[in-house]
Amino acid sequence: MFKRKLSLTVALMICGVVQAAEPLTIDVHRDANCGCCKEWVKHLESNGFKVVDHVESDMSAIKQNLAVPQELASCHTAVIGGKFVEGHVPADEIKKLSGRSDLVGIAVPGMPAGSPGMEYGQASQPYKVLGVTKTGAQEVLADYPISR
Repeated sequence: MFKRKLSLTVALMICGVVQAAEPLTIDVHRDANCGCCKEWVKHLESNGFKVVDHVESDMSAIKQNLAVPQELASCHTAVIGGKFVEGHVPADEIKKLSGRSDLVGIAVPGMPAGSPGMEYGQASQPYKVLGVTKTGAQEVLADYPISR
């Protein structure tokens, strides 16, 4: 009887671990010719995301349909849980997005050197991860100073 209870307990613990390890699915929309977009996808995958890769011919239309503010634009746009992720946002910041019901998306504007997918050996630039609220207001969610 004790062995049976122990086996059941171990089986339940293993199931819980397997469920906890299930990857987050994110849809990434990118141009076919963008190398840094492919590098960002690799960053997401190495941080536990399952990436559904969409090669697009009109990224402007994607951004417009998702209401990504023009001033926050970058080279690729992703969607997770109905929210947009614009640009080279670190995976850890994306993981926090589900806990923010007030946000419609997050962004790293432009293509700052040293951000995920933009580690090409040039000098790193400081950058911020910005959140966009349902009212359109923007707030700084994270600040990444120059890495040395």
